Amino acid sequence: MKRTIFEADHDSFRDTVRAFCEKEIAPHHEQWEKDSIVPRDVWTKAGELGLLGFMMPEEYGGGGMHDFRFNAVLQEEVTRVGGSGVGFAIQTDLVSGYLLKYCNDEQKARWFPKFCSGEMITAIAMTEPGTGSDLQGIQTSAVKDGDEYVISGAKTFITNGINADFVIVVCKTDPEAGALGFSLIVVERGAEGFERGRNLDKMGLKAQDTAELFFDNCRVPTSNLLGEEGQGFIYLMDNLPQERMTISVVAAAACRQMIDMTVDYVKERKAFGKPIGSFQNSRFVLAELETEQQIAQVFVDKSITELNNGTLTVAEAAMGKWWTSELQKKTADQCLQLFGGYGYMTEYPISKAYLDTRIQTIYGGTTEIMKEIIGRGMGL
Repeated sequence: MKRTIFEADHDSFRDTVRAFCEKEIAPHHEQWEKDSIVPRDVWTKAGELGLLGFMMPEEYGGGGMHDFRFNAVLQEEVTRVGGSGVGFAIQTDLVSGYLLKYCNDEQKARWFPKFCSGEMITAIAMTEPGTGSDLQGIQTSAVKDGDEYVISGAKTFITNGINADFVIVVCKTDPEAGALGFSLIVVERGAEGFERGRNLDKMGLKAQDTAELFFDNCRVPTSNLLGEEGQGFIYLMDNLPQERMTISVVAAAACRQMIDMTVDYVKERKAFGKPIGSFQNSRFVLAELETEQQIAQVFVDKSITELNNGTLTVAEAAMGKWWTSELQKKTADQCLQLFGGYGYMTEYPISKAYLDTRIQTIYGGTTEIMKEIIGRGMGL
């Protein structure tokens, strides 16, 4: 089914992104997986081409294109080449939303130019060792001391955590205020009391630096507060639908990638004297996956349009996130099965895709939490 949401500007942007991915990501990703990190110069090269700040105002070096279709193009092309370790989405899809909405003029002048150029790699720190999807359980505290905040606590599973120069930290600034007791405070590289722990050894996404972060009486200026004190939880709820939209975009693109590589394989691989794709089971499995991927893509594309219009609801974002990520998990499993023993070999891309897929139903809110959100939205 032909996709109709993209226009000429998006197609031109896709050509640029695709060329970048094929030159700067695909040939090197295997080594990055061995290194467990993506080199910083990949970010600056992307910044030079306008791939990181396209949504930012032009006066700060951005492209002035606040249109999630460009975000979708970037994530689809990175996914197409298997660039699962490249944490651009944190910058372009998550952090950018907070900065555009809540930065004051001084903060914009200070942060936006390096954000666009790729000189400043960003992260957002929500999850804690004892707190995952339940964000109201966050314990990291920030106490005001004159013109500084003193932050104490720990975060874990933070994407871009090793490379990050700029981390939005979700802190509790008023322990008595419930949901109105949270604030978003930026901690920059080199801040007193800010330390990074391990680059975590994960099942998949091997090239992506995912870290523990520690704040031991970490001092940052009060000028690093994003927006208003006490509004952090509201800001998170306002921005999480876009994060979940990104996961849906990646899920649909990953399904497309896995189906395509599997179709190519079953046309070539022979058993009992003929291609295994000619067997009814292979045809039926792939026919089902192809149908479901196209249905998922239609929902994702419609959701992108709604997000751009400001009408995508929290429940609809949750629907897309849980259904597409679960479909990605199913697609990875069934496609790997068709590869047989070769699918179990890590040298085959389907094996990497299988391992990278598993996190999709967990981060950004688990499938179970997504269903809870949808159910509550139904008045249940």
